[in-house]
Amino acid sequence: MDFRLEFFPKVFEEKIKHHHKLMLIGSCFTEQIGAKLSAHKFQTCENPNGILFNPISITRSLESYISHKNYSAGDLFLHNELWGNWDHHTRFSSTDKNEALLKMNTSTLQASAFLKEADWLMITLGSAFVYELENNQVVANCHKVPTDKFHKKLLDVDGLKSTLDNLIAHLRKYNPRLKIIFTISPVRHLRDGFVENNKSKSVLINATQQVVENYSFIYYFPAYELVIDDLRDYRFYAEDMVHPNYAATNYVWEKFIATCIDEAAQPLMKEIAAINAARNHKAFNPNSELHKRFLATHLDKIQRIQQQYPYINFNADIQYFMTSSI
Repeated sequence: MDFRLEFFPKVFEEKIKHHHKLMLIGSCFTEQIGAKLSAHKFQTCENPNGILFNPISITRSLESYISHKNYSAGDLFLHNELWGNWDHHTRFSSTDKNEALLKMNTSTLQASAFLKEADWLMITLGSAFVYELENNQVVANCHKVPTDKFHKKLLDVDGLKSTLDNLIAHLRKYNPRLKIIFTISPVRHLRDGFVENNKSKSVLINATQQVVENYSFIYYFPAYELVIDDLRDYRFYAEDMVHPNYAATNYVWEKFIATCIDEAAQPLMKEIAAINAARNHKAFNPNSELHKRFLATHLDKIQRIQQQYPYINFNADIQYFMTSSI
């Protein structure tokens, strides 16, 4: 007897290859997938504004890369002795105004250049609830400012679809070859409430599905559905019962590989995973001849792979195995 229904996402017509560049933006789930892509030597740029949950803030950040926005002192606010910006995560805040601006503008400049050359953009939407200031500006992060300073609002499907359509037009004008992947974060925003979280996710799902259906270069990867409808069990959540745990994230990652990654890249990913495991190996006797042969074997393997795939950066790995063998 089957006690669960396994879900097999629709395979992408075009797939991600190792020589492609991928920008990932959105919720914390974005960074989990981004970390796995980076570990397998894909060229990535992750969350240049930090973690973002709502579609309006994600849109504003992408528009800032397209327009090459330069943040100035007038774009900052001071709270709890920290200078911050409403479009950025708190990791960009600083007690020094100039340092905060430098971090924001450096990241924006790098993101602008990367987005111009990117092959893929993965957008992970977390919540359709937005928090607005008195001037109706949507904030990406509340920066621990008291909640009575904001107005909370749930976006509607039609308005969100219009926002995404406009964003897509601007993105494709900036980079005509860009392909886009939408996902909905499986993280449950239960601070909004159980019913409210489901209302929020339904807005995101409805709007993105309508968008995906209208463009041949836009794809949908069902991360949310894999966790909610396939795994469908609290044992796949962390102790907070909100975030997917290690097992769930790995399961989604395996489905992501099967759905989105080019078949020719998958054997190479296994070789890279073996190299990563070798780097993490703790030798019982680092000075033994056996361990030195172990290091030399993997160094030869890396150099062989790099000759075959010169666009993959193995510099850190080569340095590690060369230094450790001395």
